[in-house]
Amino acid sequence: MNLSNLKPAEGSTKTRKRIGRGAGSGLGGTSTRGHKGAKSRSGYSKKIGFEGGQMPLQRRVPKFGFKNINRVEYKAINLDTIQKLAEAKSLAKVGVNDFIEAGFISSNQLVKVLGNGTLTNKLEVEAHAFSKTAATAIEAAGGTVVKL
Repeated sequence: MNLSNLKPAEGSTKTRKRIGRGAGSGLGGTSTRGHKGAKSRSGYSKKIGFEGGQMPLQRRVPKFGFKNINRVEYKAINLDTIQKLAEAKSLAKVGVNDFIEAGFISSNQLVKVLGNGTLTNKLEVEAHAFSKTAATAIEAAGGTVVKL
């Protein structure tokens, strides 16, 4: 055996169906497309969601809800996260730049400090927004809240 006499196993390959090559082939005439209708025409492509002329589902189902164009999205950072960051880098002042460097936020995101966890260090915390519980917890630990 060598490369010149290699061939596939017996019965593993089939000749492809050659459609539209005359009446003698048995697959001429309508060429397996049936009679008339959009699917038999050249250039036909079914549109996404098309249901044969029936009103499509996405048009039958009512629209609901709305997007508020004035919504302000904040990235939430909890007090326990701030505590860990302050301990790891021994900071007295934690700001937005520290969060960016730590990889918690990207440079174009706004920060809201939430009150989950406890704060033991006396810290000056800079952020765009604070929850009431976070602000009281920071001030109870002897720190200050700075809104940007």
